[in-house]
Amino acid sequence: MSTRHILLGLLAGGPSHGYDLKRRHDERFPQARPLAYGQVYTTLQRLVRDGLAEVDGTDSDGGPERTLYRSTAEGAKELADWAAEITPPAPFVTNEIFAKVVCAILATAGPAPTLGQVSTADPASSADPASSADPDPDPDPGPDPVPVPVPVPVPAADPVPAADPARYLIAQRAAHMARMRELTAVKTAPGADLATVLSADYALNHLDADLRWMTTTAARLTTLTAEVDPR
Repeated sequence: MSTRHILLGLLAGGPSHGYDLKRRHDERFPQARPLAYGQVYTTLQRLVRDGLAEVDGTDSDGGPERTLYRSTAEGAKELADWAAEITPPAPFVTNEIFAKVVCAILATAGPAPTLGQVSTADPASSADPASSADPDPDPDPGPDPVPVPVPVPVPAADPVPAADPARYLIAQRAAHMARMRELTAVKTAPGADLATVLSADYALNHLDADLRWMTTTAARLTTLTAEVDPR
């Protein structure tokens, strides 16, 4: 959502201060991410800068002094234009779930990485000190030979778990269904107002569409894998 336009909409009812705007936003849009106070005041300052709102005095109301803001004529026009503007349906086709499925296929097709490694070490440093002692040392052995590091295999750890697109889709479906149960409880709770019910319905319909998409995608994973990585 556009925070600037939401605040303009809330200001359409008359002057208000940031604390009240934040409270009213969270009440009007109960399923949306709550606004942070810093975001509210930063947006208000930008609205004033752009001529869409202006300071309308202060109000203490028995507490600390707060700055009141009101919408301007330019702000009212901006709000009307935005409210009438058609929202592009599904502007971005690729979503995070689909991106993860494709990346999981790519990761599965490659060699499985491991946490093991090969290190180099001086064999003399790993030998038994007692067995390396010279029983008849040469009084003039000459310059010490330069030790040549040789690879010393280190036991490989277990392979890093490979990405599994089918398993991911199963887990994501479970997460979606859990969220749908939560939203259903919200909309059917005693005393739920219409704004809460409609917000929950909007989210539920989108989650249900995701579930149907994941079911279709799971059934087509073999074909998708061949297209994504034909090796």
